Amino acid sequence: MRFAALWTYLRAWLPGPSNVNARERLRAVGGAGIGLLITGLLCRWLAVPLEHAVWLVAPMGATAVLVFAVPASPLAQPWSVIGGNTLSTLVGIACASWIPDTAVAAAVAVALAIGLMFFTRCLHPPGGAAALLAVLTHTTDFSAALFPVLVNSLLLVLAGVAYNTLTGRRYPHVQVARPPSPDARFSQADIDAVLARYNQVLDISRDDLESLIQQTELESYKRRLGTLHCADIMSRTPISVEFGTPLQEAWTLMHQHRIKALPVTDRTRRVVGIVTQADFFRQLNLQHHDGIAGRLRDLIRATRTVMSNKPEVVGQIMTRQVRVASADRPVVELVPLFSEGGHHHIPIIDEEKRLTGMITQSDFVRALYRAVSPA
Repeated sequence: MRFAALWTYLRAWLPGPSNVNARERLRAVGGAGIGLLITGLLCRWLAVPLEHAVWLVAPMGATAVLVFAVPASPLAQPWSVIGGNTLSTLVGIACASWIPDTAVAAAVAVALAIGLMFFTRCLHPPGGAAALLAVLTHTTDFSAALFPVLVNSLLLVLAGVAYNTLTGRRYPHVQVARPPSPDARFSQADIDAVLARYNQVLDISRDDLESLIQQTELESYKRRLGTLHCADIMSRTPISVEFGTPLQEAWTLMHQHRIKALPVTDRTRRVVGIVTQADFFRQLNLQHHDGIAGRLRDLIRATRTVMSNKPEVVGQIMTRQVRVASADRPVVELVPLFSEGGHHHIPIIDEEKRLTGMITQSDFVRALYRAVSPA
């Protein structure tokens, strides 16, 4: 027991496995090299007319790691880089100027720099190094925060924007706010509550964390559902209607079979639309609740005259844009359609694009329950 506990403790000192492939590693290596090269050459060129001896500072190496290797990190975003490095340098210069003891000045500078970065929402690890560097080099000229630190940071950020964009990485890493889904297993408020309890700085944004959790859930569904396909869970030989089917006949079919949707097909059984109860009620004036039943009877009753001022057949009220799925499609790929797309019925087609089945939310939930329930 003690050996197991000791081994668990020792493993905490060892590096964990990396999920980054060789291509991404080479991308980061190339970006850091190119970014620092551009920054260094431009700043060296600028340093000549300014008669400035120092044109590139060491913390830029750590900044390059963040900007090019982890561009999605909140610690690597432009304001974090520019604000964190510049403000921390100002703190370091102030401490170097006003605190005689170098050891005390170094400790105070780094501590104050972290506090200031928290306050200004630009937490950036190399900022601590920038504050420390100013103290150790006894820098007392506040203009050093502008050149080389501010200019170094700005050029490195611009290089990061260009390189990350060209290599398929969003930088700045703009967060995409997703609309809340009523069917989601967790909400943004749930994530915020957990993060508040965790109460530590995470090197990942809340929106990215939410996306990772959702994708992890999807992978879990894939693993549990295995090789289940639409043909395995669909209702076969579904009841369908054609474009010219009278409204009364379609409504009667839905009422008799207790279904809420009917695929609409052409004469070759290819899906051209879908008609639901909502399509029927959409033809009524629902602002007035009185007499809905009577208005529905008037809608579906066939007009005996040649001319009619109301819909008479299914094709006139059906939804033409209908989402279908092939019979060999993995069931797990329907998760977004049912959970976020607002779909309740999905017609299933065969290899010749002909209607062969129907999957409802009930069919999907039943399959999911069987897949995740213990045997």
